[in-house]
Parts: sequence; structure tokens; C-alpha cells
Amino acid sequence: MTIAARDFMQHVDDFFNYRKTIYEISSQTIKSNRVDLSLFQNFVWKKNVKTIDGPSVMGFQYYLKQERINCGASINRKIFTLRSYANFLKLKNIPSAENLPFYDVLKIRQGYRQRPHALVPEKIKILFESIDTWTVLGIRDYAVYALMYQTGLRVGEVHTLNLNSLDFKNHKISVIGKGNKPRTLHINEELEEILTQYLAVRPKFYGSWKNDALFISKKGNRLAIRTMEDNLKKIVRYAPLNVQFNVTCHTLRHSFASHLNDNDVDILVIQSLLGHSSPRSTETYIHPSMDKIRESIEKLPSVLYVKELIRTGVLNLNFQQPYKPKRE
Repeated sequence: MTIAARDFMQHVDDFFNYRKTIYEISSQTIKSNRVDLSLFQNFVWKKNVKTIDGPSVMGFQYYLKQERINCGASINRKIFTLRSYANFLKLKNIPSAENLPFYDVLKIRQGYRQRPHALVPEKIKILFESIDTWTVLGIRDYAVYALMYQTGLRVGEVHTLNLNSLDFKNHKISVIGKGNKPRTLHINEELEEILTQYLAVRPKFYGSWKNDALFISKKGNRLAIRTMEDNLKKIVRYAPLNVQFNVTCHTLRHSFASHLNDNDVDILVIQSLLGHSSPRSTETYIHPSMDKIRESIEKLPSVLYVKELIRTGVLNLNFQQPYKPKRE
């Protein structure tokens, strides 16, 4: 026996209340999960699905892949959300919840998008030089993106920072990450100076004295995630970066991790700084530079052996000269 499609979505509010209260899931995760469940609900309505069974779930996968052109990672996330919801229905003893087919869906291991990109240090410099720091808003935005790049913070983590998150005396900043996991990060003198310059102009924002948020909008509200993302898009649009990928706030986080890796920082340290639970999550953030890759290749035993043969004259490599036509 299966659950009727019309009954399947009746417990969504209870599901999110349970996850938020017991597991302290972040509001951003709740928002993403709501989108996933709403998408499935719309599919059920659009395709006139009567019961939640194996064929309907397979049909949902086909819909995501062929009509919405979702990658494997995106499809997997939506199925995982549905699986979590099905587990909740089982806990509530909803009739036939144990027969829901989401447990039988295999994880897609192909079709993932290319790993997110990182900016090389030269491009990072160009990006920050493109921010107009002659304005109050420019000083704020410079501080926002400098904080993301120099500490690897997520845009959502920057959004939740308060004035008391900063501890200049001990050179630290307190952050609440995913799943409400706290972590404390070191801030260097350069970043402290950038943040101090912003704090000096913060009172110029409307209603700043009423708001405990570290970063506030020109209307006096906590600076929204969407605003930070949109402002960076405007900066990137006019910055001469000349890169073949979309630069976002998350690109700054990836760049932070990649540059630490290039400087031989241990992956466990990078994991701690990024607030990851597993090194596997950290691996996707690391993008070795071409110089680092070239340096590693030069250390291969086979390369060193050939270099020694050339140096001692055992191996004599003669390269053909460029062809030059004879003059008549």
C-alpha cells in the first residue's frame, strides 16, 4: 500500500518545525528543503500523480534531468530531502510511510558539474582594487568581501555577524556556521584595519544605532544575503578580471581555501577554518594553482632522472631548427 499524493505533503510544516527545533537546522537549509519539497509537489500536480510510488519517483528524476537540466548533485539533494521527509513520516507513524520508495533510489555518481572555481591572487587584487572605497557603501562592501576572502566565511555567516562577534583585543571573530555550529577565527592586522575603517563610517548608515548587526544596509536593516551577492555581481561586471567563469561570494571562499593549500597549510587546518565536518567536504574547495601543479611534477622521480641525464650529457636532446626557405 502506498501514500496518496494528496496526503503526502500534509505534514511539511511539522517536518520543518521538528528539524529546526530539535536539530537546529539553519534557515538557509530550511529554505532549500522547502524549495525541494515544493518542486516535488508541483511535479505531482503537473503530472497528475495519484500515489507516491517507485514510478512516480523515477518520473521525478527524469523530470529534473531532462526538463530542468539538473546535474547529479542537484538531483541527489532533492531526493535526500524527500528521504528525510519520508523518515519523519515514519517516525510519526503515518500509514504506509515505510513503503515510500525514496530509500531505494541510488545516488547519482555521474553528471556533476565542474568543481567551483577559484581566483588566483592576482585576480583577487584586481577585484578589490575595483571597489570604490571613496563612498560609505564602498567601504562597507570592501569590508564584507575582505572578510569572506581572508577568513573563508560563507555569505550566510557574514549575514548573521553582530557587532559583538568581533574581538579586536584578542584578534578573533566568532562565527555561527551551518547547523548552528560555532567557531572562532583569527583576524590579522590588515583585516582588523579594514573592519575598523568600516566601523568608523557605520554610524552614517540610517538607524545604525538601533541594529546590532555588523553589516547593515543603507536603510538600516541587517545586510541581506541577496544584497551582498548582487553588489559583488556589479563589482565583477566592471572589474577587468577576464575569467571564464561566474565569480560569486562563494568564489571568495574557494579562493581562500585554495590559496591556503598552495601555501602548504594542512587540510585539517583548512577544514577547521571552513567549518566542515569532514575533510571530504574540504577537498572540493581546494584548487591547486598551475604553479603548484608544475612544481609537483618537477619533483617526480622520472622527471628528476631525465634532468640528471641531460645535465651529465648522457641524454643529448637536439631540437629541430625552425624552417627557413632558401633564398634564390
